[in-house]
Amino acid sequence: MSQLSQLDSVRLLATLPHPCGYLEDREATTVFVDPQTPIDSRLYSRLSELGFRRSGNYLYRPQCATCHACVPARVPVELFVPNRNQRRCWRRNKDLDVFHRQDIDTDEQYEMYARYIEARHRDGEMYPPSREQFRSFLNNAWGSTRYLEFRARDRLVATAVTDVLNGGVSAIYTFYDPDEIKRSLGTYAILYQIEWTRRLGLPSLYLGYWIRQCAKMAYKNQFQPLEYLTDGRWTLKSD
Repeated sequence: MSQLSQLDSVRLLATLPHPCGYLEDREATTVFVDPQTPIDSRLYSRLSELGFRRSGNYLYRPQCATCHACVPARVPVELFVPNRNQRRCWRRNKDLDVFHRQDIDTDEQYEMYARYIEARHRDGEMYPPSREQFRSFLNNAWGSTRYLEFRARDRLVATAVTDVLNGGVSAIYTFYDPDEIKRSLGTYAILYQIEWTRRLGLPSLYLGYWIRQCAKMAYKNQFQPLEYLTDGRWTLKSD
């Protein structure tokens, strides 16, 4: 909690210990910023630097008593160099057109989101999908959210939800057509966001939490080098 010494006015609320959604046989505790707290872009950006993430209108971070496996990670975009597989992925998707939208509350977007959740995350908290959940989870928070829409000959194939912060871009969530496996659209969306962050003149793309023991998080470690937030400091590491 000492990391918040510059933010004494921010009230945090903690959940009771509950089963961890990433590691079996572990309990998790999450702290949330009090929903009554007025949030603006400056405060949101500062909290992101301290390891908080957004889900809908909630800002949270893990605060587990005995486990510190969740490590905030971000890409320093000027240092990033794509590997061979990532370069292939980029070339494979050169035919896609990318549109920046202010809103994605459409039947077309929701239908792809629902198909994605049903195909890829039937064991997750977002299953079964609903329109209300779609709206609340991927809403435009505090005017910071941009929606990147990827289309192949006008057909929607992927959408990346991103927040533009004062010190970077935060990759909130990406969903895509589950039939387009060969395109590696999850990887391509991150590569595009890295390049977009660079064009915006911002230093970092925030990827959320990385957990070494969690296979679902392994893809984040492919974007090298990464900065990890440990003991209140962002440290550059390269595998």
